[in-house]
Amino acid sequence: MLDTHALIWALGDPSKLSKQARQILEDPSHEVFVSSASLWEIAIKSADGKLSVPDDLESAIFTVGFLPLDIKFPHVRRLRTLPLHHRDPFDRILVAQALHEDLELVTRDRRILSYGTRVIEA
Repeated sequence: MLDTHALIWALGDPSKLSKQARQILEDPSHEVFVSSASLWEIAIKSADGKLSVPDDLESAIFTVGFLPLDIKFPHVRRLRTLPLHHRDPFDRILVAQALHEDLELVTRDRRILSYGTRVIEA
């Protein structure tokens, strides 16, 4: 599963990703998930003028073969049990989803490691 910054880099400038992350994303045998939380975060930052993304972001995600991961009740239940190592609500739900779904999270955010989430360096 991609952290929001990893998603933006994967679609816009893959050279910003680590070699390992690029290899995984380019390998069709890997399922790559994008959380609806990342799209929510991008929408908020885009509306605030903090981020510029194309209008066809969703199409771009599907074109490269990434899979959607909606926020579900079990993810929210898992979120409630997480300690407050990280205060960013988007990162916290991504962690909860990764833990609940047993997914590796592609990220550069070192604070996420404190949750015991399996991480691939973005």
